[in-house]
Parts: sequence; structure tokens; C-alpha cells
Amino acid sequence: MEVYVIRHTAVAVEKGICYGQYDVPLADSASQDINELLAKLPDDFDQVYSSPSSRCQLLASRITQHVPECESRLMEMNFGDWEHQKWNDMDQEALGIWMADFVNEKAPSGESLTILFNRVQGFIEEIRKQEFKKIAIVTHAGVIRCIWAYLLDIPLQNVFKIPVDYGNGLIFSLNKDKTLDQIRKTSI
Repeated sequence: MEVYVIRHTAVAVEKGICYGQYDVPLADSASQDINELLAKLPDDFDQVYSSPSSRCQLLASRITQHVPECESRLMEMNFGDWEHQKWNDMDQEALGIWMADFVNEKAPSGESLTILFNRVQGFIEEIRKQEFKKIAIVTHAGVIRCIWAYLLDIPLQNVFKIPVDYGNGLIFSLNKDKTLDQIRKTSI
């Protein structure tokens, strides 16, 4: 199966704000950004999956004439108490502990990268069993980085070395046998 994984378009959030699962609005350029992205995508997806976040749902609904399937495992990392807070205003000691081991440490009342990876891996393993020819997944940078880690067996501490721009993503083939999976294109 051919899988298009796409990050939502740019958001209207002040620089320096932590937003993972917080439902932030899209930038004023969203309509134009989405139209430009649609011109690069095929129009024959068997299924479109989307994070429940409105910033993903809007794009997903434009990719398909059908209702996209909302999938909670495609949500961005949950930053718990840090959601919608300025990084500079957070408890710097707690932030330092998390940053020293974000793979295993959880944000207060939130998730670790390992938790995010495990839910993304579970989703990918589930869709691997489906008989689709071509699907789209509209999601977030953290989820996309976890998909990269899953496909290439990259240690999770290295995933932030992978740039994932707004309105971009990757295309890969997903096979019944994981060893046959192949990255087809590194950007949309």
C-alpha cells in the first residue's frame, strides 16, 4: 500500500508557545496553503486518516470526498500541563529534566516520546493489515518523526534531527512484511 503522510499547514501561534494536543487555529494563509498542497496530491485515496485536531481535520476533509477517519493515535504528543504555555515561563527545572530524557520522561500530566511512538506504531501495524492501495494520513510533526523512526529503526532520541515542515511529509510503501517497507519520497 502507498502511504502519504502529511503534516497540517502552518498555524497561527505565537513563537515560543508549547502546543501539542492543544487545538490551535491555522494561519490566515491556510486556504492558499491547502490549495497549493492539494495540487501536489493524488485524488484517488482509498482512505484518509486524520488526527482529531481541527488543524488536521480541515486538510483531511479537502483531500477526500468522503469523511476522513478520525484517529486519536495520530494526535501530537500530549504536553499535559505545558500545553499552550510559553516555554520560557515553564518551571525550568522540570523542563530541564524532561529535555535531558524526553524519550522516557513525561511532561507533567502528559506523555513521553516513547508513549507517542508506541501509539503511532500500533496504528501503523493496524493499517498494515488493511487491503488499501493508497491512503493519506494527516497528522503532526511528532507523529511523522515517529513514523520515520518506525520505518528506519532510528533511535527515538534522534528523531528531532528530522525536519518536518508544515504541509509536508513523506510517501512510503507499507507491506505485509515490515522488511519490505520502503520510503518512496522524502517530501510531498
